[in-house]
Amino acid sequence: MPKWGYSFKETEPEIMVKASGRDLKISPKAAREICGAICTMNLEEARRFLQDVIDKKRAVPYRRYNKQIPHKRGLIGWYAGKYPVKAASEIMKILNGLEANAEDKGLYVENIKIVHAAAQRARIIKRYMPRAFGRSSPDFNQLCHVELIAKEIK
Repeated sequence: MPKWGYSFKETEPEIMVKASGRDLKISPKAAREICGAICTMNLEEARRFLQDVIDKKRAVPYRRYNKQIPHKRGLIGWYAGKYPVKAASEIMKILNGLEANAEDKGLYVENIKIVHAAAQRARIIKRYMPRAFGRSSPDFNQLCHVELIAKEIK
């Protein structure tokens, strides 16, 4: 079993909570853009944002991976965006785990603010699809790690 770590070091462990999802079958690019969007939001605001993305009411602004991505209505300050529904639903599960960890620690959920949200590329599942005349085509699947760290703001 691998021993996972976090890229963010907790400075105040008594008021900070963390949750992570490892080897998720979501796009690392979409996960990175969602993490950039929900960082510095409080828990309820991030949940509303992710639910709007799942319902395709609000687009996630694509800041880095924005080549040949169309304009979306309602984006302020950014011109490109998408509705990554699969990645948003997986990050919503991690957000629910973060809330459960905060309740278990005895923190007030209303005062929880996300201070760190990161997505890293994980391993690649390599498969090959057989084709005609003895050839094959690669069918690779890129996995993703997502970690969220929140802090109780007084």
